[in-house]
Amino acid sequence: MRLIDLSQPISDAGPNCPAHPPVRFERIADHPADGWRMELLTCATHTGSHCDAPLHKMVGGPSLDDMPIETWVAHAWLVDLRPARDHLAVDAELLQSALAGRELAGHAVLLCTGFGELREHPRWKSSPAYLTPDGAAWLVESGVRGVGIDHYSIGGNDDAINVPTHETLLGNGVWVVEDLSFPNEAHAVQQPVRFWALPIRLAGASGAFCRPVLEVAE
Repeated sequence: MRLIDLSQPISDAGPNCPAHPPVRFERIADHPADGWRMELLTCATHTGSHCDAPLHKMVGGPSLDDMPIETWVAHAWLVDLRPARDHLAVDAELLQSALAGRELAGHAVLLCTGFGELREHPRWKSSPAYLTPDGAAWLVESGVRGVGIDHYSIGGNDDAINVPTHETLLGNGVWVVEDLSFPNEAHAVQQPVRFWALPIRLAGASGAFCRPVLEVAE
């Protein structure tokens, strides 16, 4: 078995959703003076590669610890949209074309737009590709288990789109994984491929960091 890492790093003052507090990642103890090395991390739970539970958007929805850990493991299809143009709308028509003939029920869909490689570029915040509400509805109707994207928010940076996209997915029990990275080797694997995105166990949380990987048989 081989694992392909799809995670983005978390670093001090690193790339982050602009609506969230800045990331602070400080060394608070070190050798030799303290006899230990230790760090303090201060950030929102939806920072870096992370999972969204329904509670993130839906009042009374399940939190992470209401969801079985198996929830976050699924066979996945990668949709290669690279290099996505600014403000690319990933809508139902585009998805129907890209996923034609594929069995979607019970699977995850991972949207690779190329914006995951632009975290240090102004375009990452100003003009990302995004999943539209009708694209989200089409995925729900297709029976997918989860959706991932290589950007900090699956619906982009416009709340008029981002809010209903999240509500459509999370309100129908479809989990979301955001801020992924897709190395070239991820696109060479046979699909569907097993995807793991196990969140940190934070009690009552609406979301948490995860280490997303593709599991490749050898």
